[in-house]
Amino acid sequence: QVQLVESGGGLVQAAGSLRLSCAASGFTFSRYKMGWFRQAPGKEREFVAAITQSGDTAYLVDSVKDRFTISRDNAKNTVYLQMNSLKPEDTAVYYCAASGSLRSNRHYSLPDAYDYWGQGTQVTVSS
Repeated sequence: QVQLVESGGGLVQAAGSLRLSCAASGFTFSRYKMGWFRQAPGKEREFVAAITQSGDTAYLVDSVKDRFTISRDNAKNTVYLQMNSLKPEDTAVYYCAASGSLRSNRHYSLPDAYDYWGQGTQVTVSS
């Protein structure tokens, strides 16, 4: 049974930091590209970050590039999103997702490039 379980969300003041974790099980984690998306109320789900299977290449949306870092630990089947200098506009539900080889021809920033999704964790940044 495939599971992606996010944790680490919460309420933080602007300029603060949070570290999200996503623990994976039920599939061969090291063979999957991993991504983070977010969805704010009334908005579409948007790409935040992705990382290749080995962790040697990371992609981040421009709005978070200087503030967020994505990383993974294949020994722990976990992907992380370190979020610094948080802004109120970062408030959203954050989802992790896994992309396998069958969808490798789809761009990493598109939700339909991903096979599995977590249930999401709420991040709220107060001003």
